[in-house]
Amino acid sequence: MKVRFPALDGLRAIGALAVLTTHVGFHTGASLNGPFAGLLARLDVGVAIFFAISGFLLCRPHFAAWFEGTPRPRTTPYLRNRALRILPALWIAVLLAALLLPHNADVTWVIYLRHATLTQIYLDGPPADGLTQLWSLSTEVAFYLLLPLLARLLTGRSRPSRRGVAARLSALVVPVLVGPVWMAWITATEHPRAGLWLPGYVGWFAVGMGFALWQVAHQYGVLATPMLMTLAKVPGTVWTAAVALLMIATTPLAGPYNLTAPSAGQAFMKTLLYTAVAACALFPALTPTPRSARVLGGRAGHVAGDISYGVFVYHLIVLGLVERVTGYTLFSGHFVLLFLPTLVISALVAASSYYGIERPIMRLGRRDRSYDVSPASSADAQPNSTDAWTTTEVTPACPPGQG
Repeated sequence: MKVRFPALDGLRAIGALAVLTTHVGFHTGASLNGPFAGLLARLDVGVAIFFAISGFLLCRPHFAAWFEGTPRPRTTPYLRNRALRILPALWIAVLLAALLLPHNADVTWVIYLRHATLTQIYLDGPPADGLTQLWSLSTEVAFYLLLPLLARLLTGRSRPSRRGVAARLSALVVPVLVGPVWMAWITATEHPRAGLWLPGYVGWFAVGMGFALWQVAHQYGVLATPMLMTLAKVPGTVWTAAVALLMIATTPLAGPYNLTAPSAGQAFMKTLLYTAVAACALFPALTPTPRSARVLGGRAGHVAGDISYGVFVYHLIVLGLVERVTGYTLFSGHFVLLFLPTLVISALVAASSYYGIERPIMRLGRRDRSYDVSPASSADAQPNSTDAWTTTEVTPACPPGQG
């Protein structure tokens, strides 16, 4: 029986839209000056939302297997599915950026190779135009690789109990604090490259992991959380809280709007506020009201969620080409004139890529390969696997209860 989280489709589409919008705002200067500068500058919070969704969807099969007493998802098909999902569009984007966008002499084929292998955040060198947003994908891949170990540590050998679940939820508070502390530390010690690494963002993934454990524990009657269930019935209130926290992040409390280095305290607060925004954005989508499910998880939301990864990967290439065609240069203004064609063309390119290339490759690559798939890991082997970039379904063995 499939457990569906339809509202996550629309939520990750909103995340992709936020990332696109903040980049258009930066390129036009609208995120540096003007009445909406603060909001446009902070819409990179979409990355935090993506990471939280990934933490939830990728960890949930492990927790479900733990509660059901079935084998945990196998690592090899899991990693294969992740590669099938992200690499085709990534390699197409790198090729398009190399062929279509101008670059200076310092950007050699080695730089493009680093982006194609998602190792650019660990090595010195100039970023490639049209691919600068891929730092977050590199960070997410680091989480993919670490996830099997984290899931094993969180499930262990003991049977689930109320006390055990509570202890694990408490343990997940640690990475929530690690992220802000890491960002404050690397800011104070002037190691900006380390600010792109997983430790600075592990709290965003931990939010999703915590919600995954809570959702499964509640589903199987191990954990009763009446306050959270009450909040789930008023999603507007929780999403309003997310907006309010985002507005706080637009103040100097979270640092400058441009690429100027923040203070250690500002780096700490920005990361912590983004963690809270991601939590408030994600939670109502896990147990949506019928109206929320229709709006975020309807046909339009489902399609938008399917192509959200492509929008994320291709939009800076599209933006660069639109700038060349229109003649607008960096920080020249014209936000709306750049935003609308960038959004429309990015969506069309992403849809063509997903339905014409990515989905066929996933379906071909994920066919049965002479290995058994346990009930707990069956969702991970389906043509549409579960992470922030793919479908929002998981299949338990037992019926359920930016930047």
